[in-house]
Amino acid sequence: MKLDRTKELIHGTIDESDPYVSLVHVLESAIELVQIPDNDFCWSCWEDSIEATKEITKLLNMAKSYTLPERVKVGLLFAPTGPLQEVSLSSGWAEPLLKVAEKYDQVEKLLWPNS
Repeated sequence: MKLDRTKELIHGTIDESDPYVSLVHVLESAIELVQIPDNDFCWSCWEDSIEATKEITKLLNMAKSYTLPERVKVGLLFAPTGPLQEVSLSSGWAEPLLKVAEKYDQVEKLLWPNS
């Protein structure tokens, strides 16, 4: 698995002029990560990568259409002990997820500045 979107996100910068595009990038990265073969979903709320991908894709499609998803639904994905962190810890990619979550934090401040 190449993880091209994730590598690009981690090593790039957030486009502050279009935070929706940046949110799309973050969510695409999350999908790449949950689709890594042999991920362990036993501690997450997701049964498998298919279920995780479906949930994240719903948020991704909203962002692609410039519809702001509920902050809590997106934020929960990247929260400590959230489903992404649970999968990352049990699957061996906790460090890359922390870097992706940092990018999400930047986007979150742009999209929901007064929350």
